[in-house]
Parts: sequence; structure tokens; C-alpha cells
Amino acid sequence: MGSPATPSPKPIRPLAAPPTAVSIGAANLSVRVLPLTPSADDLASESLVPPLTLDAYWLTGYGVPGAGSANTTYIVGHSWDGRDAPFNRLSDSSLVGKALTVTTAKGVLEYVVDSVTTHDKNTLKDSDIWNVVPNRVVLISCYTEDPWGKNVVVTASPAPSS
Repeated sequence: MGSPATPSPKPIRPLAAPPTAVSIGAANLSVRVLPLTPSADDLASESLVPPLTLDAYWLTGYGVPGAGSANTTYIVGHSWDGRDAPFNRLSDSSLVGKALTVTTAKGVLEYVVDSVTTHDKNTLKDSDIWNVVPNRVVLISCYTEDPWGKNVVVTASPAPSS
């Protein structure tokens, strides 16, 4: 007779920490993430334009991803008209259900894309994406089919533990 099976321990998710990279394999997107602290003017106008680079930017006034997260993590970046850019690839509804990976100094976190939606730029500030959802990740960029009038928003939740 064999000994009773010992249950395998559940994997431990890395503790919450600032993001340093984000990737979505299905979108061929892999980009470093830099911190961005909105100015008082940005907050007052409820509008934010990240630096004009191909990098992604983590909005420091909100959440950090990982175990113990207390708010949503927002990562923003530019889509470019007439130029290839990583965030151009977010305007794709087939990304729902695909893996999204966030790298932090404390480890790698796996997420699953819940939705890909568009919002008018002038109403994004009033949308439900700003509701506090601990450990949710939200990517925001310009919508490639209407970069001046709409934003694309990708939301993702932690992948189930295997």
C-alpha cells in the first residue's frame, strides 16, 4: 500500500510591485513600462497624454499588480498613425481570453484579457474602468481606427492558478 498523496502547494503570486514590462504574445506586444506621475494639471483636466515614445507608462497614483494589490493598475501608451507601434496591436477584439504578462521587480504575473472596448476620448474619464478593482490591469491607448476621437481599453484579471 502506498502512502496517501500529499497535496501540492498552491503557487504563490509575487507580491504587489511596480510593473517594469508588459506583454501579450497573441498581439506580438512586448514593451517596457516606465513610471508616470500625472501632474496637478493632468488630474484637474482629467486628461493625460503620456510621453511620445514607444514605451508604456504606469500611472503611479493608482495600483500595482501582484498579491496584496489594493487598486487597479493602469498602463498607458501611444498608438501611432502611419507608424508601427506596440500599442497599435491593442485594437483587436480577438485578444479576449488571451494571456497578458506583467513583469515586476518581484516576479512575473499572468493575467487573462477580459475585454477590449473603445471609449470616446471625452467620456473615458467617466467610464467604469476607473472603478477600484484590486489586481486588475487596464491598458489604455488610442483606438487605431479613430486615434483622435477614441481610446481602446484592454482589461485583464489574474489568470487562475493551475
